[in-house]
Amino acid sequence: MGASDVAAKGKKPAGSTEKKKGPREAYTSFGEPVKVSYGPKDLSGFDYEQDLGDPGAYPFTRGIYPTMYRSQLWTMRPYAGLATAEETNERFKFLLKSGQTGLSLAFDLPTQLGMDSDDPPARYDVGKLGVAVDTLDDMERLFDGIPLDKMSTSFTINSTAAIILAMYVLVGKKQGVSPEALRGTVQNDILKEYVARGTWIFPPKPSMRLIADTIEYCINHIPRFNPISVSATHLCEYGARAEQSVSLPFLNALAYIEEVLKRGYSVDQIAPLIVFHMAVGGRNFHLFEDVAKLRAARRLWARLMKERYGAQNPESMRLKFSTGALGGGMTAAEPLNNITRGALFGLAAVLAGTRSLNMGCFDEAYAIPSDLAIRTALRVQQILAYETGVTDTVDPLAGSYYVESLTNQMEERMRKTMADYESRGGIVKAIEEGTLQRDLARQSYELQEKISKGEKVLVGVNRFTSKEEEKPIEVYRANPKIRDAQTARLKEVKAKRDSKKVQGALAALRQAAEKEENIFPTLFPAVEARATVGEIISALKQVFGEYQEPRTI
Repeated sequence: MGASDVAAKGKKPAGSTEKKKGPREAYTSFGEPVKVSYGPKDLSGFDYEQDLGDPGAYPFTRGIYPTMYRSQLWTMRPYAGLATAEETNERFKFLLKSGQTGLSLAFDLPTQLGMDSDDPPARYDVGKLGVAVDTLDDMERLFDGIPLDKMSTSFTINSTAAIILAMYVLVGKKQGVSPEALRGTVQNDILKEYVARGTWIFPPKPSMRLIADTIEYCINHIPRFNPISVSATHLCEYGARAEQSVSLPFLNALAYIEEVLKRGYSVDQIAPLIVFHMAVGGRNFHLFEDVAKLRAARRLWARLMKERYGAQNPESMRLKFSTGALGGGMTAAEPLNNITRGALFGLAAVLAGTRSLNMGCFDEAYAIPSDLAIRTALRVQQILAYETGVTDTVDPLAGSYYVESLTNQMEERMRKTMADYESRGGIVKAIEEGTLQRDLARQSYELQEKISKGEKVLVGVNRFTSKEEEKPIEVYRANPKIRDAQTARLKEVKAKRDSKKVQGALAALRQAAEKEENIFPTLFPAVEARATVGEIISALKQVFGEYQEPRTI
């Protein structure tokens, strides 16, 4: 075939109606079309002072401090909690030696649900998803050799948060550390438990009261400790879209603020102690949306505190958040791909100005992280901090036509979501009726349908899959005899303690609950007497009752 034949073969017939294929369509997670490119027209009416402002200045879109990472990096806080207090203590020390800069503690399911390790329903869950804590003795072993005046500790605990905080304070006192010097956070966000996780114990009303008790105690006694971390991560795992992952936690936070305002405190006493655990990553990850939503979140929070509540203290308007890279975005198939996913999730969090970061590990879909997996996740953070240059300037994506347009869209949709739920009676009512749960469950189902059909790509799962057999990875295996060891230890504590003192302390705690007094003055004696988590919860159940989940399907 000659050159002329080749040329002729490549020609389209005269009058051909074949159209050139246009660019693929793209949409935001909330269904709006994404343009091929953005320009000044997409930011008409944009005002630098009102919409951005300088870093560290109202409305804090660009960051809550003027120099951000140029002065101090985010806290690198891998999530850890293994079987026994001793194992967890060893993991903490391993991570601190590896360069971790803060502690994040995971509890096992019985501890989260207010059960003791020897309770029959706890039989198969002791030490499986985190550390088992039954008494103050366990908490003392957890932090043995770790000076609490030099360490910030985050506790992922909700229904039993007040008990865990009381234990932490007492461990600090034993070390010679005053409550005023303690730094850290208890998650303590019960409203999202009714929606997304299920580790509730009491009905919403007494649960809100316990949260108010904890916030009140911290205002007066532990000013550097955050009594609540309002969490978005679990709502996202349950199906919340990007903008909902801010608006729904904000509604929860406002409900907590309102509860404490009833006690005569001002917003400027309450708001500076409230922090958030925001989400990046997940099955519906989009780097620019995740950055934009957190920039919009800072701006919206500042405006809410100033305009709705009349806050005067800039600390009330600064949205302080940690970020969790969603484990739901990690896949069981080709697990080493998750290292890349984690790096991108972490990048989004850093570009968005997080103040603390824990990341999902590559073996997240299998078990509690192995030493290798959790150290790798920490190394990813260290590479981001020291090898990429993303920490050299504050809010490096500021001024991007696309990012600023997304940020504006996010704030607008967040406001609409909040207004919608408030017009229907508020977030607590939506949770009690189960309407919020139904909304998120439907969205989660719709996303999974897209993944199942291949419309939403997951590399190694529904596209670019490998046919060859994968090499197995090493995963953490809990000691099957952990429950026997923990129950034996608990039996020993019960044998040595003063039973009359325990019963007297529990009676006093129950009376404080009945009289609607703050429980902390009576909680401390019960914990010191070695009353167990389960015994304390049982005493409170006699007053508060137990929560019954509404039908949501």
